[in-house]
Amino acid sequence: MIATPQPQKMSIEQYLDWEPLQGCRYEYVNGEIFAMTGGTIPHNDIALNLYRALYPHLRARGCRINVADVKVQVSIQSPYFYPDVVISCDTRDLNARRFIQYPKIIVEVLSPGTEAKDRGEKFAFYRTMPSLQEYILIESEKIGVEFYRRGEGRMWLYSPYTIGEDITIESVDFNCAIDLIYEGVSF
Repeated sequence: MIATPQPQKMSIEQYLDWEPLQGCRYEYVNGEIFAMTGGTIPHNDIALNLYRALYPHLRARGCRINVADVKVQVSIQSPYFYPDVVISCDTRDLNARRFIQYPKIIVEVLSPGTEAKDRGEKFAFYRTMPSLQEYILIESEKIGVEFYRRGEGRMWLYSPYTIGEDITIESVDFNCAIDLIYEGVSF
């Protein structure tokens, strides 16, 4: 989804009080708010296909999975983002009501308007979260999935997947065909 900047600045407290009263979602980065615009049907289908595949697997492990409308608090200071899919297996997040604080996996479905931000700014912020084990980028205009997995120290390991391959989400011991993520998606 595309985030467009809004002119006003506000504190985190103002943002957290103000945003639930709005008609759309807003991300927050260092005092600035960004309206989230809608994604395409393929974008939505991809996120939902992943959700459907993962849900039974994750619930059996005591994890939660959310799609699109759940924000992640990267740190107490900032920012707050709305990833396309977020998974937390931390007990502190299981009954969360406002945002997820300890995600294990964050998934962004890429679109031409968001790809640079998802690969750059967002990933830079997400890497600062000690709980995050995997960052997954899914193409919405062609078949392709990229995984970034936390390695030793500050290292992140990269694994690309394409047509006909099985993807592996190591941190929750999950495998599926990449075709399942793209089921019913037209390019």
